[in-house]
Amino acid sequence: MGKSILVAGATGNLGKRICRELVNRNADVSAIVRADTNVEKIEVLKKMAVSVIEVNFNSLNELSEVCKEKDCVVSALAGLEDVIIDLQTTLLNAAIQGGVKRFIPSDFCTDYNHLVPGENRNFDLRRRFKAYLDTTPIQSTSIFNGAFADILKYNTPILNLKDKNIAYWGEKSDWQLDFTTMDDTAAFTAEAALDDRAPRDLQIASFQISPNELHAALETTTGQQFKIYQLSSLEDFAQFIKKQRAENPAGENELYAKWQQAQYMYSMFSTHHTHLANQHYPNVSWTNALSYIRTFAK
Repeated sequence: MGKSILVAGATGNLGKRICRELVNRNADVSAIVRADTNVEKIEVLKKMAVSVIEVNFNSLNELSEVCKEKDCVVSALAGLEDVIIDLQTTLLNAAIQGGVKRFIPSDFCTDYNHLVPGENRNFDLRRRFKAYLDTTPIQSTSIFNGAFADILKYNTPILNLKDKNIAYWGEKSDWQLDFTTMDDTAAFTAEAALDDRAPRDLQIASFQISPNELHAALETTTGQQFKIYQLSSLEDFAQFIKKQRAENPAGENELYAKWQQAQYMYSMFSTHHTHLANQHYPNVSWTNALSYIRTFAK
């Protein structure tokens, strides 16, 4: 058996994939879960040969005991301040107290280091956690995967299959958008978790594709015509998001409020990855744009 890795958030879509990829690389994988975790989700992990440990996530000492003799802690936790800041901080402190040398935070998103604070609430939470993480002695690695490729299936403004529309903001029809599949993200994360020399930040993308290129790919794949058009300027889009947020205060307690979804779209057109680390781990096979599009567009 190889290195011992502890995964938090292992019952989520990304977390269970990370566990699978770690097991496939002969790691000794443990997953921490709450007492009320769905039994079926636990069984999925156990069938993958993952050791499932029930813990009190609010207990620093209990978490630190679980962290002992682990080589790396991977956080695939998702949530708002109570999770990304509070819970993840407890997990980090437990890892340090338990003698863990490496930590991978739940930074699976666009590289927010180049974004203006205040433009994306969920990124701001990650930025706040990072500020604390970087004051600690633990070695950390953030993996920035851009947007999960799955959003191309969900009839967003970027691609609406139902209406056969492709839209963009600003003068960005040739702007390269970063997309990474969950499977590719999980495989890369597993490699990084097992790599004692992994850098602080790693940018990845299964594929980068512009609205114009996406338009051509959709028409080639489906044999149908798609409309491509500009929605508004980026400046107008930013003002629209601010207005939408102000009019929906209840969304502050929602992980994916409509204005938060719009903030994600805005970030995709205001920054992109320029230093891809795709070749950092040669064992990862990347999904290309056409092959992924063909899985859902016919």
